[in-house]
Amino acid sequence: MTDTEGSTPSPLRRAIAFFGLRRSIVGMLSMIVLVGMGEHMAERYLPMYLEKLGGDLSFTLIAFTLPVGLLSIGLLAFMDDLLSALYSFPGGYLSDRWGAKRALMAFNALSMVGYLIVILIPTWWAVLLGAAFFISWSAISLPATMEIISKAVPKTQRTMGVSVQALVRRIPKTLGPFAGGAFIALWGVTSGVRIAFVFALGLAMLAMVLQQILIESDAPSDGGKRAEKNPLKLWPLMTPGLRNLLASDILIRFCERIPDVLVILWVTHNLIIVGGMSVGEAAFWFGILSVIEQITAMLCYIPVARMADRFGKKPFVAITFGFFALFPLALLFAHTLWAFVPVFILRGLKEFGEPTRKALIMDLAPEDRKAAMFGLYYLVRDVIVSFAALSGAFLWMICPQMTLLIAFGFGVIGAAWFIVKGRDVSAEGDGQRQA
Repeated sequence: MTDTEGSTPSPLRRAIAFFGLRRSIVGMLSMIVLVGMGEHMAERYLPMYLEKLGGDLSFTLIAFTLPVGLLSIGLLAFMDDLLSALYSFPGGYLSDRWGAKRALMAFNALSMVGYLIVILIPTWWAVLLGAAFFISWSAISLPATMEIISKAVPKTQRTMGVSVQALVRRIPKTLGPFAGGAFIALWGVTSGVRIAFVFALGLAMLAMVLQQILIESDAPSDGGKRAEKNPLKLWPLMTPGLRNLLASDILIRFCERIPDVLVILWVTHNLIIVGGMSVGEAAFWFGILSVIEQITAMLCYIPVARMADRFGKKPFVAITFGFFALFPLALLFAHTLWAFVPVFILRGLKEFGEPTRKALIMDLAPEDRKAAMFGLYYLVRDVIVSFAALSGAFLWMICPQMTLLIAFGFGVIGAAWFIVKGRDVSAEGDGQRQA
């Protein structure tokens, strides 16, 4: 594209072409920033909120007496993975059926209902009820966002398109925890988290308006009749290369999810006990560590996208899986603020090749079934992985250190599986896609 006939493209137009930006992409990215900002300033601190709401209450299950706070945290993590799985395929189906624009509006409305429940009813069970509406927004909206990228961005720029989406997602992940931690430092855990959810509700409303203005209409020409509601009929379309990626990804997510929602407890408890901080100070510094994590991830995306397009995707996905495996082991040996800094840099490097992995799924998915195949992939993965987070809460009560070592073991196996079985897109070839 040129400014005038015979002239060279302006820097702005070159940047737009380089990053694959289109009007619909800008609308999608605006939505990701606004909804994500609300999500991460509020949802990130739900484990602390649930621990506070649970107080000294306990729940007796057979021969075990479990603290309500810790049990509800485990249930929250279990719900996150399970609902992410169960919502992923309907998210893909509705995107194929309605078009991505209409589907995203419906998904935002569901999140807003969940925020209202948490704001109006300050009890641990209301948090779990509200979370059923908002906790899996990223999962249910992912197929629709990938569909927008696949339609708006040329095939040769898909890795870059996914990387830009991932990069922009890091903005709210960077600023959200910082703002949430500040709210807690100012107003305490209970009031601070509820105030964060009020902000989240307002940002979600603004996002709904912008996405309807900017995202171009993409209603299916056939009225969505070709949308497939039966995941069993889509499974045969998944190529062997994609199935091997799925298997390794499941093992890696066990490594991530077993300790994931409890990381904030490990960090804040150590900062309080070893560092002598107050609860508010520990929450604030956890927000700073989260900023370090997200900045690390953001610095990786664009260079890795360019190199993955040039040298192949497998090496970068394999390196990413290696970072996943190392994080719980590094966390095990960290107990002070300065020791947590390199650990959270390592956590940020877990995103090193995540856009590349998503681009690999997109390349291997059938051209007319990308949203549905994304939904199927995450349905299978997250149904299995959902039990990892719940088991992590029980393992944590037995021994936090053992929990981190078990997570490390899953990471090593998952990374090894992909190194042996994983394939590059170039190695798959057209024949593989047609298999």
